[in-house]
Amino acid sequence: MKKDEMHTAHETHEEMKMTHNMDDHSMEDHNHSMHDHSHGHAMEGMDHSMHMGNFKKKFWLSLILAIPIIFLSPMMGVDLPFQFTFPGSDWVVLVLASILFFYGGQPFLSGAKMELQQKAPAMMTLISMGITVAYVYSLYAFVVNHISPHQHTMDFFWELATLIVIMLLGHWLEMNAISNAGDALDKMAALLPDTVRKLSAAGEEVEIPMNEVKEQDHLIVRSGDKIPADGKILSGSTSVDESMVTGESKMVMKQKGDTVIGGAINGSGTLEIEVTGVGESGYLSKVMQLVQQAQSDKSKLESLSDKVARWLFYIALAVGLGSFVLWLIVTGDLSMAFERMVTVFIIACPHALGLAIPLVIARSTSIAARHGLLIKNRNAMEQTENLRYVLLDKTGTLTEGKFTVSGLELFNNTYDKTEVLKYIGALEAGANHPLALGIMNYLESQQIAPYKAESLQSLSGIGLVGTVNSKQVKIINEKEVSRLSLHVEENRKEKYLQQGNTLSYLIIEDELIALLALGDKIKPQAKAFITELKKQEIIPVMLTGDNRTAATAVAEYLGIDEFYSELLPENKEEKIKEYLSKNEKVMMVGDGINDAPSLARATIGVAIGAGTDVAIDSADVVLADSDPMDIIRFLDLAKQTRRKMVQNLWWGAGYNIFAIPLAAGILAPIGFILNPAVGAVLMSLSTIIVASNAMTLRVKGE
Repeated sequence: MKKDEMHTAHETHEEMKMTHNMDDHSMEDHNHSMHDHSHGHAMEGMDHSMHMGNFKKKFWLSLILAIPIIFLSPMMGVDLPFQFTFPGSDWVVLVLASILFFYGGQPFLSGAKMELQQKAPAMMTLISMGITVAYVYSLYAFVVNHISPHQHTMDFFWELATLIVIMLLGHWLEMNAISNAGDALDKMAALLPDTVRKLSAAGEEVEIPMNEVKEQDHLIVRSGDKIPADGKILSGSTSVDESMVTGESKMVMKQKGDTVIGGAINGSGTLEIEVTGVGESGYLSKVMQLVQQAQSDKSKLESLSDKVARWLFYIALAVGLGSFVLWLIVTGDLSMAFERMVTVFIIACPHALGLAIPLVIARSTSIAARHGLLIKNRNAMEQTENLRYVLLDKTGTLTEGKFTVSGLELFNNTYDKTEVLKYIGALEAGANHPLALGIMNYLESQQIAPYKAESLQSLSGIGLVGTVNSKQVKIINEKEVSRLSLHVEENRKEKYLQQGNTLSYLIIEDELIALLALGDKIKPQAKAFITELKKQEIIPVMLTGDNRTAATAVAEYLGIDEFYSELLPENKEEKIKEYLSKNEKVMMVGDGINDAPSLARATIGVAIGAGTDVAIDSADVVLADSDPMDIIRFLDLAKQTRRKMVQNLWWGAGYNIFAIPLAAGILAPIGFILNPAVGAVLMSLSTIIVASNAMTLRVKGE
């Protein structure tokens, strides 16, 4: 099917309804129930803190509070050259530090409470442990120093202030990174206009708000305007830029009868369109829903990072307490022992680890959406590793799926060609598969009006049957002709088969009447696609319901060595099972309802050309365009995404292999001791590196 014909095929996609609230840049005015660009599991430990306060605001106010503390209190008990004191300055420090602890530390304390309630202590708990222990011990030191001035106890107000400010800065930068990762969704949300020109019943143009547009409304779209909703062109012709919606960079020609996508940019012509999809039924809305759904799902690598983060918490807790006891025994210095414990807690905060995978996924799904690749299942990205086979449904994937009548052969003189076409048209008029569309387009071009059919039924994997002019009429395929032992002279069909045509046979009252040949053009990108798959050492396998001669012609032209012909829908699924039984990873690519079982069965199911509702439901990946090269782009993006995931896992957790022992003081014998402030810097630096690394993800050609 044509791509633009598919965009309105999935009107009711219930499983993709929104489950999140809308944020400030939602599309309420456009009648879209878009939720805020949830960062999914990435922010499980801190989503609530985003609602409790703006990190940017908290950072700047906390910095203002921290500056006097930094100038008025010593670092690790050592007065720095720029520091000074005056009578009562310690009270100023206490008050400012207390405000800073409860205000700046609030997101972390609230996050820790939630993590502990869920019995899943992680990054927020570690941060909270660090700042709480630092604050409480500093209060103790303040009291001791005022009660017994001669017995000075070191406080950690300086470390508390710098730690909170640095962690807030890190979180603010991470929030920006996450927001940037989903920028494609924001841009999509801005694609639709605020007002539209509606054609009234009297034929007058009336400007109305976008949220008042309903299906079946007639709208006027002028040159350069954004197309406000999915629709069918009633009059006019133009070229349309759909690149932001589908990823297809070239202008697409449109004329009367064609469909257009909401969000595309109209070219030079003026159009009158009938709205077929608006709000949640619109294609643009579904694209955004698919992207958001993918961003909120959890991948296997992300589940691994969750487990690592949890173990890291327990390791940090054990090492921190262990180092406290050991340093206290060795030095007898409570402040020194306490400092080691706090440093371990700070440096082990797994915040970078918690963001390692979700940031890459958010960036990856946004990039994919811009290029017409809609990732429904995150694990599809990871499953591409060691992918061995790509099974391809021929029609609509390797071929255009736009059939044209290339020949008609009559087997008796009872009916002439026109009447035969009227009988065929009677059965095909109500069908919407590519063969039917090709036949009906041909009848329209020949100005042949088909008969009317009654009791029409579809015969799975065979054809159609119905009653026409009180006669039982069937249209069947080559395989059914063989099963019924109907004789067809080889020379009457061979010339069509050699050209890769699909043959349909007309049966009237159990008598073979005619043969209809339909040709399907191979997509211009198909050969390059097969070549590229082979370069990546992935074996292409073609599946088709066509006869073997037709299948062989296509396979030989494209360079496909493995192919299976004359398959029913259930046969395709069986082939998937066969390859899976070899413990091989299998991708299935198809575009129709018949492909749905195979798409669901495969390791990775890819619906091409937007497909049908059922195909989309069954697929892990949906390609908005019908270009098979998009599969190569998906494989490339998946490879790069996985590489970034692994890199981020090492950045987010691997550095702790060295950092935690340093924080515990393993190099103290040679005079190297890591203080809490440096630990906070290292922790924040790791999260910034993880975020920056995720944002460098690109696809070829970007």
